[in-house]
Formats: sequence, C-alpha cells, structure tokens
Amino acid sequence: MGDNRQSYVHQALGGGPVADVLLWRRWGASVTLLVSSTALWILFERAGYNVISFIANVMLLLVVILFFWAKSASLLNRPLPPIPDLEVHEESVVKAADMVRVWINHVLMIAHDIAIGGNLKLFVKVALGLWLVSYVGSFCNLLTFIYMGVLFSLSVPLLYDKYQDQIDDKLIIAQKVIQTQYRKIDDNVLRKISRSSNKEKKTH
Repeated sequence: MGDNRQSYVHQALGGGPVADVLLWRRWGASVTLLVSSTALWILFERAGYNVISFIANVMLLLVVILFFWAKSASLLNRPLPPIPDLEVHEESVVKAADMVRVWINHVLMIAHDIAIGGNLKLFVKVALGLWLVSYVGSFCNLLTFIYMGVLFSLSVPLLYDKYQDQIDDKLIIAQKVIQTQYRKIDDNVLRKISRSSNKEKKTH
C-alpha cells in the first residue's frame, strides 16, 4: 500500500527527477536546492544585494577563471576547460513553445468566457483568485514569494506522501464544507445577479 501510494504521488509530480527531488528521494539535490534557495533569499532579501550585480559578478568571475584556465592549459600542455557545447536544440524550443501556447490559450479561453460569455461563476472564481494573490503579494515581494514556493514544493508533497490517508480525510471534509457554502452563495447571490442581468438584457 505504501509503495502504491508513493508511486501515485511520484507519478502525479511527473515521475521524473523533479519528482525525486520534491519527494527527497535524491537527498543531495534536495538539500542543494533548499540551501541554495535559502542562501539566495538571504543574500538578496536580507543583505540587500542587487540581483543584476550578483549575476554580472558571477559571470565575470566565471569568464576570468575560464580565460586563465585556457591560457595556462595551452602553456603547460594541460587539458582545456571541460565546457560542453552550449547549444539550444530546436526540439527543446518547440516543446517550450507548445507548453507556453497551451497556457496562453487557456488564459484566453477564460478571458473569453468572462468577457463575451458573461460567465458569472468563473468571473467570481478568477476575481477571488487574483484578490488572494494580490493580498499575499502585499506582504512579500516576488523573491520572497518564489522562495515560499520552493519551501512549499519541498515540504507539501513529502508530507502528503507520508500522510495521504489522513490528509485525504480532512480534504474531503473541507470540500464538503466549501461546496455547502458555495451553494448558499450561488443560491442567494449569484443567481439573483444573473437573473437581474438577464431581465435588463430583455428590457433593452
């Protein structure tokens, strides 16, 4: 049962190396991600270091190291720096473009349903979601928000993988409560608004 559960969570996360890192099956990569993201957050958020200056200094240091390494290798008959061929394959670009296209079409479809279709329920859901993002964003900047996302990604899948049965029970109860409250709002507010808007359209 535990193996099936782990494989289910692992497959839900994509079943690849990313899932291994998020589920802490690759301890080295998981610890590296956690430590590096924490170090970057402290460096940029707490120490006030500039992102552009940091990237420029890292690139400058890397270029200087590679330049002197290549010069010393040619003088001492040593091997050159082991730099792979840096090339972006066309297949990778096509896959990335397809993923972006799917997301853009999904967003445009939602916008069409709200603006043209007049979908009131979808409008309320999108408005509440954007308000929630705006509310959370008022307490932290983009870097802190990304860092929080990394922490959640490294903790929530692991906790769900270990305590799936207990979490599923709580989620079922929460879903029933949310559905009950949504039905009340739907019956008392949304349907009245939609009826009044339909009456106004008929009168015009």
